[in-house]
Amino acid sequence: MPSQTTADTRARFAVAGVFLTNGALFANVVPRFPEIKASLGLGNAALGTALAAFPLGALVAGLFAPALINRFRSSRVAALGIVVLAVALAAVALAGNWLTFAAVMLVAGALDSVIDVAQNTHGLRVQRRYGRSIVNSFHGVWSIGAVAGGLMGSAAAGLSVPLGWHMLASSALFSVVALVCYRFMLPGDDDTERVQEEAPVTVARRFRGPTVRLLVAFGVLAACGALVEDAGSSWGAVYLSGSLGAGAATAGLAFVSLQVAMTAGRLLGDRVIDRYGQRPVVRAGGALTAVGLGFALAVPAVWTTLVGFALAGLGVATLIPAAMHSADELPGLPSGVGLTVVSWMLRIGSLASPPLVGVVADAVSLRVGLLSVVVAGLVVLVLGRVMANNTHHSPAPDPG
Repeated sequence: MPSQTTADTRARFAVAGVFLTNGALFANVVPRFPEIKASLGLGNAALGTALAAFPLGALVAGLFAPALINRFRSSRVAALGIVVLAVALAAVALAGNWLTFAAVMLVAGALDSVIDVAQNTHGLRVQRRYGRSIVNSFHGVWSIGAVAGGLMGSAAAGLSVPLGWHMLASSALFSVVALVCYRFMLPGDDDTERVQEEAPVTVARRFRGPTVRLLVAFGVLAACGALVEDAGSSWGAVYLSGSLGAGAATAGLAFVSLQVAMTAGRLLGDRVIDRYGQRPVVRAGGALTAVGLGFALAVPAVWTTLVGFALAGLGVATLIPAAMHSADELPGLPSGVGLTVVSWMLRIGSLASPPLVGVVADAVSLRVGLLSVVVAGLVVLVLGRVMANNTHHSPAPDPG
């Protein structure tokens, strides 16, 4: 295991700072959505359509991330992208109609997808210098940033701080943090720490064969993780309040239990992966997700549901970081391409999950619709065999 220099340590904290700002920026806006809805005179359908522009922008722009990273380096795209995203989100306060608001969401989603690939690219570069898993801690810090940003937005809304001043202050704060972090990120090319391939002539052949199948498999695993996360945020409170008759305060705990367990799992996940390897951890997490929410649906009660969502959050805590890491290490791909494909498929999962569960819920019941989480856990259990057996040295098997 390589020894860490002071520059490596600073780079690790700098990447964590970028993840933190990325999580906190958009979360600052979320608590102000009711106010935006009222000020623009939007109905539920209009608001939902405008918000859908965010993942739409992410799907379209995310594919351009590798080109930007190769041109400007991951450090610049991630840190300076945060500044541009902050400016875009500050424009929410200037939106005077539905179209303008939807346009802001579209641009914000596009920027967020590019930043996501860039920050993970740089985080995995730092991880290669460490010689052990640290990427889960970055995602854990992102979760902490999201919670902090949500609390900031809630406090601003509760204190009736004007939206313009709130967004200006938060955007300025996190822009400064990102610029400071940029100073301490790793210099040079993003492929500097990669092990050079001995036979570059085989790159095209690998890309056409096993590499593509593995890349799709990692994308499906990431999409399963996104589906589980969305189930807690989109449907947890609805299920508790509707099917189980819980009060508003209690219903919100479904999302909280999933996020808290996921954050804890990510902060502890690096040690677990270093000890047991990616493959057993991912597959065990899939089993935990399926059993946890399966039990909650089989024995419907408030406490079983909260426990079930917590187990599901813990089960998928390391799944998306592991899929991103594995895709980034695939041979024969330019820097950022594997990450981009996995991130793109992940966002497809986020976009498809709510209507999928909703259609089943309307046709049968939400309890049956939430079985999709159990199915996702089983898919992870089975497909998780494609993961490397340890963090850095064992190649993943061909899923074909």
